[in-house]
Amino acid sequence: MMVRIGNFLFHYRNGLFPIAYGLLFVNSAPLLQDFHFAFIVGFVTAIAGQLLRAITIGHDYIIRGGLQRQVYAEQLVQGGMFAHCRNPLYVGNFMVLLGLGVAANSRIFVGIAVPFFFFAYWAIILAEEDYLRGKFGPEFDAYCARVNRIVPRFSGIGRTLASGSFNWQRLITKEYGSAYIWIVAIMLVTLKNYWVADVQHAHPLSDFWLWIGIIVATVCYVTARIMKKTGKLRA
Repeated sequence: MMVRIGNFLFHYRNGLFPIAYGLLFVNSAPLLQDFHFAFIVGFVTAIAGQLLRAITIGHDYIIRGGLQRQVYAEQLVQGGMFAHCRNPLYVGNFMVLLGLGVAANSRIFVGIAVPFFFFAYWAIILAEEDYLRGKFGPEFDAYCARVNRIVPRFSGIGRTLASGSFNWQRLITKEYGSAYIWIVAIMLVTLKNYWVADVQHAHPLSDFWLWIGIIVATVCYVTARIMKKTGKLRA
């Protein structure tokens, strides 16, 4: 049952997930009393998730979108962060989403969207494991016995981080779009909190600096996109 649900969510996630993202901008009872503190906690959480994704993509890579929106793998990737956690990208995704919800100071998002994403990622992971076990058999079973599904195994992680095989171009070409979306989103939900509270100028973390952050992020996004389209960045 969970495998079927996971395959369904994997196929339709690009249409379903944005509906849950929209809860970020719905007026909600606050999660924390001080939304400035909520922004700091949420931003740090999201950055930690993005850092995990960056380390994962830079050291090794899997086909994240599958094939024709179906679960697919050409090989069983076991290097880089995949030697420490079987699903580091999903863990990173969840941390970014949780960070967005906390930064938005939204009880609705944390209470509804976060559990939905936890369920969705869990179902997708089970669907992917079912596919990988069917394709790679004993090799995948041995991998599962050696590496945790969710909680990273930290033994040897220093050697992984120190590896000289980090691919910066692949990281930028594969990640600039999604990173831009969450960074702009976290700025916008914080601006929303300022406007709702009508305290735009009551704290050093002002709307001016948030708009500067959005502009800088947009410039970086456009630059990366142009470099990718002109072939100056290659995955």
